[in-house]
Amino acid sequence: MQERRAYECRLTPDRALQTLDEAEDFLLDRGLLTRTPDCALPSLYEACHEEPYSPGGRGFGSWPATKWTWFGQLADRDGAYRLNVHRGKNLVVSEEVAALLDPLCRSEIERMAAEADDWALVLGHLEAAGPALLEDLRTELPLKPKELKLALSPLELCGAVVRRTVVLETANGGHEHTSELARWDQVYPRASKGGGLDDLVVAAVRGAVVAPEREVPRWFSWTWSRRKDDLVDRLVDEGRLARPEPGWVSLP
Repeated sequence: MQERRAYECRLTPDRALQTLDEAEDFLLDRGLLTRTPDCALPSLYEACHEEPYSPGGRGFGSWPATKWTWFGQLADRDGAYRLNVHRGKNLVVSEEVAALLDPLCRSEIERMAAEADDWALVLGHLEAAGPALLEDLRTELPLKPKELKLALSPLELCGAVVRRTVVLETANGGHEHTSELARWDQVYPRASKGGGLDDLVVAAVRGAVVAPEREVPRWFSWTWSRRKDDLVDRLVDEGRLARPEPGWVSLP
């Protein structure tokens, strides 16, 4: 199974991604990709097998020297969605996995709008005005920049709000990068008929091929969910996951 994982998740140099189209096929095949390797979930940058931008560097310096733009470009393609529900880290998912995420993100919109005034303010403004640039939110909402940042972070963490990078032309003919924020139900307007945490976890294990069991409940942000406590045991009992060896999980 580890050999199959190495092949399917492109963990060896001979399986390195060569083009952005190959990266899109990789996403469609696995269903979800992290940006950098941080767990058993498949990683886009790990599959590039390219020297880092800054050898020995950390953060941005550790990203692939020439293919670091691929994550954003892949997330901008039709049928791809970028969220921060991987415990605050970037995750890009296919249309199929987005449908599994949909009921979770929609329920978070309702829950968070009811729990805090600043969350309700941001969500209500986006509902009325539509997706908005970060600069516009800073101008239109009665929140200081730090207060807005503190409000947006948990909204993105739980999938109620998503952001994408946009490039704006400047007056002198140059360009600048900023963010556009939108509610999940604005980027995924048709409610899914199925999905949820259990279905999402099964799809994620399929994407990883085989994964350490201790990781699985920590892959996604919804740690408050009671359904997380016995997540793996329940899915194994239902026959949706299996333990090929103690401490490891896979599909049956």
